[in-house]
Amino acid sequence: MSDELAVQQVLAHYVRAHDRRDGAAMGALFTPEARVTIFYSHTPDGKPEMIGEIAGREAIAGAVTHMMKPHPPRGWSHNATDGLLVDIDGDRATVDAQFMVFSILGDTKPASGWPAGAAGAMGTITPIESGYYHQKLVRVDGQWLIEWLQVRHNLPFAF
Repeated sequence: MSDELAVQQVLAHYVRAHDRRDGAAMGALFTPEARVTIFYSHTPDGKPEMIGEIAGREAIAGAVTHMMKPHPPRGWSHNATDGLLVDIDGDRATVDAQFMVFSILGDTKPASGWPAGAAGAMGTITPIESGYYHQKLVRVDGQWLIEWLQVRHNLPFAF
């Protein structure tokens, strides 16, 4: 596998761990000393507003497990990324990506079954977050790990 693909797959694993609220899987993507900084990018004065910072693999895993809102029954999230810009220099890499998170909520199937003529997916998909991920990665024992992640939200964000 090429380094570029391996680095892109770290982001793919990141968004899947995010959607599953899987702290252990998320933590495994980071170096022990990693940092995550979270910003709101579009303040009136144009200066990004720091929302929060999480330091260390264990704290990052714990935040995903304990601080992210659980999905409701029949609910899920889908964290979609696009526009990846990848730069690799030896054992270091950066990835910039756009993201949008969607909230997915399936309808409750009526006890009598779906109405006559009903077809397709039953429920709603609503965009709830958007922004940019900026990752700095390092290769450790042949594995690419995130050593720093900046999340830049396009909407104000309570943390």
